[in-house]
Amino acid sequence: METLKKLAGIKAAEFVENGMVVGLGTGSTTYYFVEEIGRRIKEEGLRITAVTTSSVTTKQAEGLGIPLKSIDEVDQVDVTVDGADEVDSQFNGIKGGGGALLMEKVVATPTKDYIWVVDESKLVQKLGAFKLPVEVVQYGAEQVFRRFAEAGYKPSFREKNGQRFITDMQNFIIDLDLGVIENPIEFGRELDHIVGVVEHGLFNQMVNKVIVAGQSGVKVLETDN
Repeated sequence: METLKKLAGIKAAEFVENGMVVGLGTGSTTYYFVEEIGRRIKEEGLRITAVTTSSVTTKQAEGLGIPLKSIDEVDQVDVTVDGADEVDSQFNGIKGGGGALLMEKVVATPTKDYIWVVDESKLVQKLGAFKLPVEVVQYGAEQVFRRFAEAGYKPSFREKNGQRFITDMQNFIIDLDLGVIENPIEFGRELDHIVGVVEHGLFNQMVNKVIVAGQSGVKVLETDN
């Protein structure tokens, strides 16, 4: 599967051209995309400016000599390539398994061509088997947690090394064990209106292309967005 992930990442890099502002995603498949961009800069003279979606990707990009800017220093992003934890038949997705969902959505929003690279196991009919990450401010996080519990969303605070996980933006993540999300658009709106929620991992109707690595090779699925 690692070989297929690498092929998918390299395929995604074909959509990057000279002069573009490029969003660099976070995750095991987008790692290979970032590596390929670094190779093209070094070996082919590719000229781009990149913005990153996490401190992990920033470190990788800096090591490869990829020119970086802050998202606030660019007007728009030409293409962003990122991973996804689940993608449904309507091209809605869950992201945030790596804990970078807020930065990922900030970069995705001003992007003209938003691309996900995934392996075929991430394609589902309905979202929800993968726990939905919700980024919340630390102040009042227990209040939000109780609200989720009372609603039956089976929340759990994400932990790392026995401590609550803290995002690059210094927030907590509450993962919701929903099983099935019947209407991701409606549920996303519900979460948007909860005080204390900074952002959630539902990326609805945002993606333009999904590059899928599978046993039969790599294929590109395109949406009408």
